[in-house]
Amino acid sequence: MGLSPLSGRRRFIAVPAGLALTVSLGLLPSASGALAKDDAPKDGPQLSYVVNTDAGASAVKKAKKAVKKADGTVVNAFKDIGVVVAHSKNPDFAAEVREVKGIDSAGATRTAPIKTAATTDVGKPEYLNSAQQRQSAKSADSGEEPLESMQWALPQIKADQAHKVDQGSKDVTVAVIDTGVDDTHPDLAPNFAADKSANCVGGDADTSKGAWRPYADGSYHGTHVAGIIAAARNGQGVAGAAPGVSVSSIKVSEPGDSFFYTEAVVCAFMFAADKGVDITNNSYYVDPWMFACTDDPDQQALVEAVTRSMKYAQGKGTAHVTSAGNSNFDLAAKTIKDDSSPNDSTPVEREIDPTVCPDLPTQVEGTISVSSTGSQKLKSYFSNYGSGQIDLAAPGGDGRYQTPDAPAKNGGILSTMPDGEYAFLQGTSMAGPYVAGVAALLKSKDAEVSPQELAWRLKAQAISTPCPEEYDPSGDGEFAAECVGTEHVNSFYGYGIVDAHKAVTK
Repeated sequence: MGLSPLSGRRRFIAVPAGLALTVSLGLLPSASGALAKDDAPKDGPQLSYVVNTDAGASAVKKAKKAVKKADGTVVNAFKDIGVVVAHSKNPDFAAEVREVKGIDSAGATRTAPIKTAATTDVGKPEYLNSAQQRQSAKSADSGEEPLESMQWALPQIKADQAHKVDQGSKDVTVAVIDTGVDDTHPDLAPNFAADKSANCVGGDADTSKGAWRPYADGSYHGTHVAGIIAAARNGQGVAGAAPGVSVSSIKVSEPGDSFFYTEAVVCAFMFAADKGVDITNNSYYVDPWMFACTDDPDQQALVEAVTRSMKYAQGKGTAHVTSAGNSNFDLAAKTIKDDSSPNDSTPVEREIDPTVCPDLPTQVEGTISVSSTGSQKLKSYFSNYGSGQIDLAAPGGDGRYQTPDAPAKNGGILSTMPDGEYAFLQGTSMAGPYVAGVAALLKSKDAEVSPQELAWRLKAQAISTPCPEEYDPSGDGEFAAECVGTEHVNSFYGYGIVDAHKAVTK
């Protein structure tokens, strides 16, 4: 998915507060260059695939036949967008299906065999201890949540002012496409929309009770994201950017390793659209490629499937907010060195062209891509940036170079965790949800606003944030970056830091 702490590769666009991060990616070792049929082994590892054809029942029916003829089994079919999810042990499956008339593209969604479970370590968040909770409760001003004095991000986007005017409508739902959400958390339970929640792992939506919850292996990312968006103002814990709106969970992470594969992400967007979700939050990149290259037949199929599902949802009125990533990459550069893909097998060092190899889903046209700021309103040292690539900025934390004043002290973002806990995390994973929450406030004021109009208004209302004179937070060039543009639109902050107060007053 999107980022990684120093300890290893991770797909999440979040990092434990105070840690540096590194990220990487590579190339599909076996799926993209199929062997000649006569030379291929009869039986290979079982992989998952997407097959893209024309939309409609007739075309999808033909695609299903092609899947079966190539020794595959159909897992799910989305006839509205012409995408079929399939499994096969045939190492030539994708190549054979691509030869069928009417098939636009087909490709493996992973480079490692399908598995059931594994162990994982996604980094350790910094939890609040009992003394911190007592201290923050004592220092909280009248009318604030007990831990709100530690939420330096709320004043930065003027959410504290906004909530005195409007906290958002329960009729607006933000779906957290992520590792699952613990809807039993006391700060999330009042706003949770179970009827718009599901588990999409594998590509087919499971809506059974609790299927949307995180695995019992420490998968906390989605719960933290959900609290940033919609933790209720209920006299306990923290406050979300839009504490009156509804939040749902669409789980897409594989058990154990938390990979976010194409079939699950496509399922999530289709489910969100068909359930009438207003906004999706996407704090990840689609595994196993940090950048999926359209000049590779397998990766091109993944780009096509994800793009189709996102555009389908937009057509149904669903807006998409995405996190820009945590590699300090200039996404507008002519080339980017990527040495972390594929992250589910053996990464291969490659130099990619961002115009050919988009970062999914944040570089899909029509999304609202968000960079991260620290407590001093500067770009977080890890945040990706790029002229024309960033729409808005929001607090994501920077525990390394931007430490807020007491009582917050921690440069990360405080939010909800499974089992009723609270902790600090940092990353563009935390910035995106603040924008999703503000978008929900705006949607609450105007239920008829389209996804495109919603993006325009967020940009028009944003707090203009000029480029810093020089950006080198480490002082040694390690995280140096060049900001280009004007005070009102630039490569670090897009149109500026999102403004919750204007969302409810303009």
